[in-house]
Amino acid sequence: MKKFLQDFKAFALKGNVVDMAVGVIIGGAFGAIVTSLINDIIMPLLGLLIKVDFTSWGKVLGDNPENLAPGAAAEAGLTVLYYGKFISAIVYFIMIALCIFIVVRALRKAEEKAATLKKKEEAPAEEPKKPRLCPFCKMEIADDATRCPHCTSELPPEE
Repeated sequence: MKKFLQDFKAFALKGNVVDMAVGVIIGGAFGAIVTSLINDIIMPLLGLLIKVDFTSWGKVLGDNPENLAPGAAAEAGLTVLYYGKFISAIVYFIMIALCIFIVVRALRKAEEKAATLKKKEEAPAEEPKKPRLCPFCKMEIADDATRCPHCTSELPPEE
């Protein structure tokens, strides 16, 4: 039993498990923010813009002798197919996907910018090339020279 508890403790306190738990908790909180954004801000504005409330759209299935609206038919115990709620769920999904896309894209750009800055900081400065010196007069000469322009000595081939 002691070995089992030690193994469980090692598993539960691993960095990956803790990181995943934090991610799930943050994801839940982010989900609540996105849900509020969509339900309380975007959907009302969308409804105002197109002047339609999808959630009330529906079709009464079966007999509807009194020609009740979907909401009243549901209250009367009739079966109602609310396709407007399905349309609303699709719009909701698209909005959530868009919000997540925007956040992930912004994070990627920030990571790329940080990586670029880090790469610039870490890149060692290129050491200047040592000048070629004449073995006889010790004056600086061109890399492709075959004679020294100062002492006119023939130069050995460069290695």
